[in-house]
Amino acid sequence: MISRVVTIQEYSGTKTGGDSLKTAKSSNNYIPKTPLTIECNVEKTLEVLGGKWAFLVLRELFDGTQRFGALQRKITNVSPRALTSTLRHLEEHGVLERHVFPTVPVTVEYSLTPKGEDLHQILKEMKLWSAKWT
Repeated sequence: MISRVVTIQEYSGTKTGGDSLKTAKSSNNYIPKTPLTIECNVEKTLEVLGGKWAFLVLRELFDGTQRFGALQRKITNVSPRALTSTLRHLEEHGVLERHVFPTVPVTVEYSLTPKGEDLHQILKEMKLWSAKWT
């Protein structure tokens, strides 16, 4: 079931003068001053995934553990800054893990967590949709 975020704006009370807010509060049409929010699972998922590079990073990590340089080569057009930002965001949300090895220079590898692996089916469905409609 998909829900969506709904924010209810504050009632202006300018319709009939000073008593309109009092009248509005007693009627069923009153909109409260405090916004009500209904959470949307699609929006929450997009919040976790972050920007436009996230799905491409996930696509590459489904093939296994990758180093930063390999990810940058495989995802053409992504800047080092954008890739770093995407990797940090996904790590902060528990989608991937960053493994640092004490070598010179330092070796850093990225791999998916079980939470990240669960996104594999979504990417498969996106691939099927693209094949059908684009």
